Amino acid sequence: MLDRLTSIEVFTRVVTTGNFSAAGRALGLSQTMVTKHITALEARLGAALVHRSTRKIALTEAGQRYLEAGQRILADMEAADAAITADRIDPVGLLRVNAPVSFGTDYIAPILPSFANLYPHITVDLALNDRLVDLVEEGWDLAIRIGNLSDSQLTARRLGSYQTVVCAAPSYLAAHGTPRTIAELTGHNCLGYTLSRPFGVDRWAFGAKGDIDVTISGNLRANNGDALCHAAVAGQGIIYQPTFIVGEALQCGALVALALDQPTKATGGIYGVYPPGRNPPAKVRVLLDFLIERFAGLPWEFNSPT
Repeated sequence: MLDRLTSIEVFTRVVTTGNFSAAGRALGLSQTMVTKHITALEARLGAALVHRSTRKIALTEAGQRYLEAGQRILADMEAADAAITADRIDPVGLLRVNAPVSFGTDYIAPILPSFANLYPHITVDLALNDRLVDLVEEGWDLAIRIGNLSDSQLTARRLGSYQTVVCAAPSYLAAHGTPRTIAELTGHNCLGYTLSRPFGVDRWAFGAKGDIDVTISGNLRANNGDALCHAAVAGQGIIYQPTFIVGEALQCGALVALALDQPTKATGGIYGVYPPGRNPPAKVRVLLDFLIERFAGLPWEFNSPT
């Protein structure tokens, strides 16, 4: 079966060039193929579109109406193609971005004004939550993912890295002592992160591969790292959090990183992920480039104890 849109294009070219052979040359088709397209259209419509003669063609009344409709269809297709091409080339339009609450609040939102100055024709729709959103199903253009990426069909670009740190306030350590081994953590008030994967809220993973775990307990659990950080700074207990949560508190001395006998689990990094496709829209590419540039200095890092 011949493609109907191609047949419409052939028909309009026959009319504008005045004969079948000229239309074929313009489209790179043989005169026989041009004839097949016109015949297929007429058979589908059940009406003649052109009167054929040896020198020229003439439109029937049905052909005139169909020509006008066909030209509108082709113009709409060209406009649609141009819009998609522009979207791929020019950074414009609505950009829907999803990010974890703490990271998005502390490191994405503050730099968006600078991004807006660079790309005034992009409107960013930023949503902050800690659940794993479905980009395709929910219509997100880009999501920020932290940690080890699970296998998926999404495309990812690494934006930066981070460390994880076990830390506590000087006031807590003065009152309860400073643990030197991971085994000693079982005797301390350890504040748990309820969204922790894969061990859960009651165990902390250590070792480069995360294959050493310690059971912990404490009088506070939370699904947000900033909430745990505030509690730790107030002296409530020990926390195990990424440096983008505790980095500022460590820098100013409000928290102290613990030097234990096992390293914290290696992290997977910070990524921008977007739906699969050969080339993401320009609005996604420029935001990814912008984030990579801004995060190059790892503003949340500090020198961990040895």
